[in-house]
Amino acid sequence: MVLWLLVGVPLVAGAALLLGGRRADRAAAPAGLAVSALLLGLAITAALTRPAISAEFLDGMPFALRVDGLSAALVVLVPSVLLAVLAFSVGELGARFFGLMLLFADAMLVTVTATGLVPLLLGWEVMGAASYALIGFHWAEPGRARAGTIAFLATRGADLGLYVAAGAALAGGAGALGLHQLAQLPDGWRDVVAAGVLLAAFGKSAQLPFSFWLSRAMAGPSPVSAMLHSATMVAAGAYLLLRLEPLLGATPWAGWLAMWAGVATALALGAVAVVQRDLKQLLAASTCAQVGFMVLAAGAGAVAGGTAQLVAHAATKSLLFLCAGAWLAALGTQSFPGLRGAARRHPVVGVTFAVGALSLAGLPPLSIWLAKDALLAEVLHRSVPLYLLGLAATALSAAYAGRALTLALSAPAHGDAQRVAIGPWRWAPLLPLAAGAAALGLLALPWLPPLKWPELLASALVAAAAATAAAALVHVRGEVAEQDVLSGWLRLEQAARLAVVRPLDAMASACARFDERVVDGGVRLSAAVATAAARLAGNRLEWSVDGAVRGVARGARAMGRLARRPQTGQLHQYYAQAVVALALLALLLVIL
Repeated sequence: MVLWLLVGVPLVAGAALLLGGRRADRAAAPAGLAVSALLLGLAITAALTRPAISAEFLDGMPFALRVDGLSAALVVLVPSVLLAVLAFSVGELGARFFGLMLLFADAMLVTVTATGLVPLLLGWEVMGAASYALIGFHWAEPGRARAGTIAFLATRGADLGLYVAAGAALAGGAGALGLHQLAQLPDGWRDVVAAGVLLAAFGKSAQLPFSFWLSRAMAGPSPVSAMLHSATMVAAGAYLLLRLEPLLGATPWAGWLAMWAGVATALALGAVAVVQRDLKQLLAASTCAQVGFMVLAAGAGAVAGGTAQLVAHAATKSLLFLCAGAWLAALGTQSFPGLRGAARRHPVVGVTFAVGALSLAGLPPLSIWLAKDALLAEVLHRSVPLYLLGLAATALSAAYAGRALTLALSAPAHGDAQRVAIGPWRWAPLLPLAAGAAALGLLALPWLPPLKWPELLASALVAAAAATAAAALVHVRGEVAEQDVLSGWLRLEQAARLAVVRPLDAMASACARFDERVVDGGVRLSAAVATAAARLAGNRLEWSVDGAVRGVARGARAMGRLARRPQTGQLHQYYAQAVVALALLALLLVIL
């Protein structure tokens, strides 16, 4: 019953708020907060009791959910972040926003508790649709609506991988489509399933080459970014790979592909984050990079470290995005020139932002430091080069976090800007998130593999050196040099347009021309031929037939007229006719 309530309550409440529309705006915030608090209580109960439910859905494919050791962490994380995000949104957004956020969280809860591909796909699809509506929430502004469309299409293209995986699993003998069955599929089918899962996960988690959609997603409100980047959609792809780590382990190439893709994304998007001049864009690029560590962990089999990284990153990134939203509301900007000194002007937001930035930098003893070291320790056992690349990505993390924090703490470029108050609904949710960003790593220590002090010290020194260097660069030069390629997210969107969109447009145009000229042309030709044949039949054949009929009719009328002539009514004429007829008959008999 607990699990049914956990996935049913936000579904019903979210749908009710959406159907209520503007009439429900006044009740939206209290209802959303109440439902979120109830969800958090249900989530904690579910994490402790580990319930499982199942219902018939399709023949041989049940709708089954279960809370286990891995999903328990996410089950508690999702409503925790949801509650903070909705509290931050009180007074700013109405029923449509609160309804969509509840549905968004509900889809993530279904995704993380699913035991088979059927419920997983249901949650996956609702999550994608809700993200589209939330990113383009201010749909009256064409730029934001277009951003939602681009994000939706990019993720939907990758989502096809899950359908390919489901088809291959059915063909390979996994009739119930249970997640535990996928690693046991025969060779060939298992490879196809692994490829489809990796494609879907890379797209959902904005890994290379799909990272550009996350930049577009920044067009959504800051609370949407906080939820999207931390506890839901972007985390869903990494969670899927961690959940299906046995599949990656049973398909050797898949594990190595996940590791190299993860570390490549961590490096490339870390470099992108270093040069961003917009705080939300920096945080978005850093999300790709940090999720890259989770993908690296899944490929290396470091499920505990990857999960700890996911949870620590969720608390840290939701905190930082809400800080960015608070500053945007108070100062009207999210670009770094306008944010200089923002941490001084708004001390509560500044202190919590500092905690989040230091955690993101991987500095001890904050959460991401321990989580990242736990997964890198497992990577070290698999590959020393990958471990060294992971340390390099750690340095980049510290560099962009240190740069952001230094700029927020530095003196304003043009004097102290006018102070605009940030209300308690804005700063109060930041405090528990800051506590999570600081302490979740320590709380996760009992579940992490044993950590070695030399490795912990090495990563701490690398992070500290990189953060210090970034801070010094900001003090000396004021800003980093302009980098067109890095600032433009490696031109990934342009590459996608060139490699995918344009060929598809050309193919669609060719299909349209084929349809117009060949298919429609054939139909028009058939119609023309039929019309000409009809005219021919009407002008010649029909005329001949009608003429023959008319000739027969004329002959019949002539014979009728001839037959009427002997009918005079005179008896002597009838006798004479009889005599002539008898004479002719006698002559005929004589001749024959």
